[in-house]
Amino acid sequence: MLLKSKQINQIKYTEDGSTTLYVPEIDETYHSIHGAVQESLHIFINAGLKECKEQNINILEVGFGTGLNAFLALIEAEKSNKNIVYTTLEKYPVSEEIVQQLNYTKTYNAQYQEYFAKIHSCEWGKTQKISSHFSINKIQCDFTHYNDLQQYNVIFFDAFSPEKQPEMWSEKMFEKLYKHCAADAILTTYCAKGAVRRAMAAAGFKVERLNGPVGKREILRGRKEI
Repeated sequence: MLLKSKQINQIKYTEDGSTTLYVPEIDETYHSIHGAVQESLHIFINAGLKECKEQNINILEVGFGTGLNAFLALIEAEKSNKNIVYTTLEKYPVSEEIVQQLNYTKTYNAQYQEYFAKIHSCEWGKTQKISSHFSINKIQCDFTHYNDLQQYNVIFFDAFSPEKQPEMWSEKMFEKLYKHCAADAILTTYCAKGAVRRAMAAAGFKVERLNGPVGKREILRGRKEI
């Protein structure tokens, strides 16, 4: 189903102490209840971004949500001195009131706290430099309506689950994602269902099953091999 809204009525604390958001319309949280930060680091940073060998990296994120993946990618860019241009898609941006209640910066110094705020406050639909190695373009749409011709080195596929949004996990969507992949591009996602793995493979990706984060047995990583 395509969401009609994202009416959030509760901020939840996950098992690693970091926050996530609950969407009552689909009875689902944005992140794993076993740990929002540890999940994002494991799936998108360690299994995705760190596997990319390019110095200049274009990232596409399907599902901006709380901005956690973008924030962690920025931190990795600053630590590794790699240059990241981060394009992220989100149909229903989180309100500033909700953003103020997220606790992802509490273990970081003031500089990173400022970066998180800038990621959320910067203008939508325009690429803007947030730090010395990280720029972001937030686009208010979902991937089904994304028609840009840009190619990416890394894709963070972080849509809601196949049970809640089956249209986002179809072979057709992965074919579209494959077309957005540069040579040797990497796609990572938290979902490891057989149907999703088969859809990715049918679209052209070489698919790997990887160990999942705490509370999850496996995740999937796809590569565009040339």
